[in-house]
Amino acid sequence: QVQLVESGGGLVQAGGSLRLSCAASEGTLSSYAVGWFRQAPGKEREFAAAISWSGGGLYYGDAVKGRFTISRDSAKDTVYLEMNSLKPEDTAVYYCAAGAPYYSGSYYHTHGYDYWGQGTQVTVSS
Repeated sequence: QVQLVESGGGLVQAGGSLRLSCAASEGTLSSYAVGWFRQAPGKEREFAAAISWSGGGLYYGDAVKGRFTISRDSAKDTVYLEMNSLKPEDTAVYYCAAGAPYYSGSYYHTHGYDYWGQGTQVTVSS
């Protein structure tokens, strides 16, 4: 079992950048795939990016492809989401999740993950 803590959210102007971090307050991320999802008010939770346990598999949602980069640092047991060229429509609560997706398609869906953090707010002003 693992408990996740996100950090790095905040307020940024459109075109700016933020880096989110996902770390384990209990347990370790080392044997899990990690995904980032986001949820705006009144909308469903949306897939943003994911990385396999080894770091060799990278997955991105269409809305963030080319602007966001996911990575993991095994030494720090942390997964990062580097967000560039931010847009007002990126405003949401961002959640990290850990799990063992059974097949590549599972990375894109919430059911592929067993553990979730509390989320961190990202607000992009126009």
